[in-house]
Amino acid sequence: MGGGYNDGKGSRKGGGYSASSRGGKGGDRRSVPKFIPARGGGDWGKKLRQEQQAAIKDEKTKREVDYFWQQQEYFSGGGKGRKGKGYQETAEQLFGAQRENVGIDFDKYDDIPVDLSGQGAEEIEGLECFDELWDRFYIHDFLWDNLERCHYRKPTPIQKFAVPAALAGKDCMCCAQTGSGKTCAFLLPILSCLDLAQAAGAVGTSHGEPSAPKAVILAPTRELCSQIHLEAKKLSFKSPVRAGEVYGGVDAKPQLLDLARGVDIVTATPGRLTDFIDRGVITMCNVGFLVLDEADRMLDMGFEPQIREIVQKRDMPSCREARVNLGSEVQQGRMTLMFSATFPKEIQKLAQAFMRSYIWIGVGRVGGAVDTVEQTFIVTGNRGKPDVLTQVLNTNPTDSTLIFVAMKRTAAWLEGHLTRLGYNAAAIHGDMEQREREQSLSTFKSGKSTFLVATDVAARGLDIPKVSHVINYDLPQNIDSYVHRIGRTGRIGNHGWATSFYVPAHDGTHSNANVAKGRQLGSGASIESKKPCFVGLPGFLSQKFPVSASPSP
Repeated sequence: MGGGYNDGKGSRKGGGYSASSRGGKGGDRRSVPKFIPARGGGDWGKKLRQEQQAAIKDEKTKREVDYFWQQQEYFSGGGKGRKGKGYQETAEQLFGAQRENVGIDFDKYDDIPVDLSGQGAEEIEGLECFDELWDRFYIHDFLWDNLERCHYRKPTPIQKFAVPAALAGKDCMCCAQTGSGKTCAFLLPILSCLDLAQAAGAVGTSHGEPSAPKAVILAPTRELCSQIHLEAKKLSFKSPVRAGEVYGGVDAKPQLLDLARGVDIVTATPGRLTDFIDRGVITMCNVGFLVLDEADRMLDMGFEPQIREIVQKRDMPSCREARVNLGSEVQQGRMTLMFSATFPKEIQKLAQAFMRSYIWIGVGRVGGAVDTVEQTFIVTGNRGKPDVLTQVLNTNPTDSTLIFVAMKRTAAWLEGHLTRLGYNAAAIHGDMEQREREQSLSTFKSGKSTFLVATDVAARGLDIPKVSHVINYDLPQNIDSYVHRIGRTGRIGNHGWATSFYVPAHDGTHSNANVAKGRQLGSGASIESKKPCFVGLPGFLSQKFPVSASPSP
C-alpha cells in the first residue's frame, strides 16, 4: 500500500508510505495513501503524482461536503452555531469605525452629467435624498435605521438614479467612475425587495436541501467580495436577512457553515461559486436578483465562461422566469444589475445576454477618472524612483498614501525600503497569504500604517476610506488600469491627489494609444520633470494631457 516496492529487508523503496503508518492524529486522511515516486520517474512518476493529488483533492472535497450537511442538520435541529467573529456582530463592531459620507467637494456631484436612456428611462425620477425612499417606495424600516448608522445622507449620482430604477423593477447597466458609491446602489434595492417573512433568519434552516439564496452578487476578487459582504451586513443589521460570502484562496468550511445556516444574499467570485454549485451545497433556483459588480474586471480576469455557466447553464431562473417582490407587487422576471467602470463591447454583449430591455445609466465620463483627483506626472529614471518617491512623500505628507507597483517582488522590496527609512508601511500582493493581505489592509484602514504598497490585486473595487494620495510608482500598461488605480482617492466627493512616475525608456512597453482613443481622464494634469530634459508622456496618456510646466489649479 502506498506504492514503491519491498527490497526483502523490511524497507520500502521509492519513498512510498501511507498516512496510517505515520501515527498521530491521521483522521480520515488515512484512507488516502501518499506516494512520493523516486527521482527520475519520468512520465510515470508525473502521472502518479497527478493521480495522488486528485485523490487528495477529492477526499478533501468529500469531507467539506459532509461538513456542510452535518452543520445543516445541526442548525435545523435548533443549534445556534458559533458566537465568534462574523456571527451577529454588534452595532459597535459593524459601524464603530464608520467612514464619513460627505466630502469637502460633495456638492460638485450635482454638476456631474448623468446619461439616462432606455425603455422607460423617462419615468425614472432622480433621488435627491434618501428620505424620499419612504415616500415613493415600500421600504423596510430596518433600512432607515441602518442608513442612519452608515451616515448616508445625500445619494451619489449613481445611487440617485440606479436605486429608483431598480425599485421600479428595471434592469440596469450602470457605468460609473470608481469610487462613486455603487455598492449601496445595488444593495439598497435588493434589501428593499426581499420578503422578510421568507428570509433565512425568519423561516429557519431547512434540512436536506442545498442553500438557496435569493440574491447573488458576483465580483472579481475576494477582497471586493469581503467589502460587499460587510456592507450587506451593515445594511441588513437587525433584520432576518442573512448574508454570506463565497470565494477561493481560503478555508471553505467557514463559508459552508454560513451556507448551512441559510443565506438570502451571497457575494461570490465566479470560480468558488461554480465549485460549490458542482458540490451540490448551493443552488441558484431561487435567485431573483443578480448583480455583476466590476463586470469589466471579471472579463479581464477570464471569468466570462464561469459567469455564463452560472447564469445560463445551471438552475438560475432566466431574466423572464423569476418572481421578484416590488413592495405590494410581484414582478415576473429576474432583476439584473450590472456595474462597470468601463463599457467595452464584451460588456455590451453580456448585458444583452443577461438582461431584458435595460436602463442605461452613465455617470460622468465613462471610463474616466473622477474630477476630484488632481493628477501629476513626474519624469524620472528607473533607478531614481526610490529617491523621487521619498521626495514626494516628504513634500506632500498625507494621512494615507497608496503606492502601486508592477511586480510582487517590487512591492515586497519597497515595503522594506520604506520601513528602513522610518515610514509606517505595509504591502499587499499576490504572493501573500489571505490572512496576511487582510492584516495589511486592516492596518492601513485603521491608520496604523500610513503607506500601503500594492500590486494591481488591490487596484479594483476595494473601498479603502480616506486615501489622500495615490502614487503610480510603476505606470500601468493601459488606460483602464490607470483609471482604476487613481480611483482609490477622491472618493465620495473628497479631494485626492494622484502622482505618476514616468520612465521614458519604458514607453515601448506601456504605449497603447488605441486604448486611450476617445477617452478622457478628467480635468488637466500637470507635468513635473526631475530631469533636465523633458521627453513627454507615454503613448496611452500623451493624447489626453497638454504638456505644461505648471500644475493645474
